Amino acid sequence: MSTALLVFGIVSIVLTAVVLFRGRSIGPFIVPYFFLGWIGGELALHIVVIQAIAAVALVAAGGLAESAGGAGLVLLVVSWVGLSAAQFRASRAVGVLRRAVGEGFATADEVPGQLGAVRTFVPWVELVNPFRMRRAGVEMVKDIAYGDAGKRNLLDVYRPVERGAALPVLLQIHGGGWTIGDKREQAKPLMNLLAANGWACVAANYRLSPKASFPDHIVDVKRAIAWIREHGPDYGLDPSFIAITGGSAGGHLSSLAALTANDPEFQPGFEDADTSLAACVPFYGIYDFLDRAGAHRGQSMEGFLEKYVMKVSVAEQREVWEKASPLSHVRPDAPPFFVIHGSHDSLAPVENARTFVTALREVAREPVLYAELPGAQHAFEVFHSVRTGHTINAVHRFLENVHATFRIRREDGGEKIAASS
Repeated sequence: MSTALLVFGIVSIVLTAVVLFRGRSIGPFIVPYFFLGWIGGELALHIVVIQAIAAVALVAAGGLAESAGGAGLVLLVVSWVGLSAAQFRASRAVGVLRRAVGEGFATADEVPGQLGAVRTFVPWVELVNPFRMRRAGVEMVKDIAYGDAGKRNLLDVYRPVERGAALPVLLQIHGGGWTIGDKREQAKPLMNLLAANGWACVAANYRLSPKASFPDHIVDVKRAIAWIREHGPDYGLDPSFIAITGGSAGGHLSSLAALTANDPEFQPGFEDADTSLAACVPFYGIYDFLDRAGAHRGQSMEGFLEKYVMKVSVAEQREVWEKASPLSHVRPDAPPFFVIHGSHDSLAPVENARTFVTALREVAREPVLYAELPGAQHAFEVFHSVRTGHTINAVHRFLENVHATFRIRREDGGEKIAASS
C-alpha cells in the first residue's frame, strides 16, 4: 500500500503540473496533455475531494507503513495546494471578462447602464454537478432539417417555454476538428442560460471531413443562417437579429461566417439569401490556416488540414487556404466580436487569437472584445465550472449589449424614415 500511495502521489503531482503550467511543442503528448489540463483545470476541487477520499482509504489500509507512503502523501498535499491555486486562478476569470465587456462598450452611448455589468454569481448546483445541463423553463425542438445532407443538416432550437415577442437568436456551431462532433455535445451551459433569459439558440450540425471538403462546412453554416431567416418566425425567432458562436472548429467557422456575409462563393444555390450576422463570439478558434504568425510552432496543422479538410496543398492552391482563414477576411464592416481564448490552450495556441484580434481591431468599426482567460485549456466551457459560469455570464451581457444597440439603431432609423416621409 505504501508503493501505491507513492504512485498515487506522483500521478497527482504530474496532473497538477499540467494544470498549472503551459506546455509548448510537446509533440505526441499533446492529446493527453490537453485532456489532463482540461479536466484538472475545470474540476480541480472535485479532483481534490476524490483524491482525499482515496488517500484516506490507502492510509487506513497501511499506506504509511513504509517511507514511500509518507513521500506519496506529501506529494498529494502539494498537489492539492496546486489544484486549489488553479481553482483560484479560474475564479479570477470574472475580472478579465468584466474588463473586456466594459472596455469593449466604453464608448457605446447606445447602451447606458449596461457597461461591464457581468454577473459574478455562479449557481452552486452547477459547480457541484457540472454535467447537469437542463434548466427550468427551457424547451428544445430537436432534429429540424435545414438542408438535404441527412443528419448532418439537422438543427435543434432551444427556447423559453414562456415567450412573447420574437426571440433574438444565437447560432451555435460545434467543434471537433472539422471531422467529428455533434450539435448535442457542446455549448449547453451557454445555450440554456440564454434560453432561460429570453433568447433562442440554434445548434446546427454540418457536413464533416474527410467525406466533406472545404468549403462544404461553411456552406452548411451559411445554409443554417438562411434557414433561420426564412423559417425562424415559425419557431418564435427574430430573423432580423442572428448572432453566431462556436468553439474550436466552430470558432473558425463562426468567425468565417461573420466575416463573409452574403459571399456568393460560400452560398451555392442560395446566393440571394441574407447571411449577415449581428455579432460573433468565437471560442478558442483557429483563425489562420496558413499560420502566418507561427502560432503553432512545432505542431503545425498543415498536414492534417491538407489530408482531411482542404484536400489540396498550400503549394497547389494557396488562395483556397487564404479563403478558409478568417484572418484573410478582416473588414471594416465586421459585426461586433467577442473573442474568448484560454492562455494554456494546447490545441489552438492563444497566439493565433491574439494575431486575429489585433488585425480585426485595426480595421473594424464595431467593438472587438478579447478575453484571454488565465490557465484555461481548450474546450473549457463544455461543462459547468466556475470559469464556465463567469464566461457565459459575460457572453450573455455582451449579446444583450449588442442587441440593445441594435434595437436603438433600428428605432432611430425608423424615426428618421418617418420624419423624412
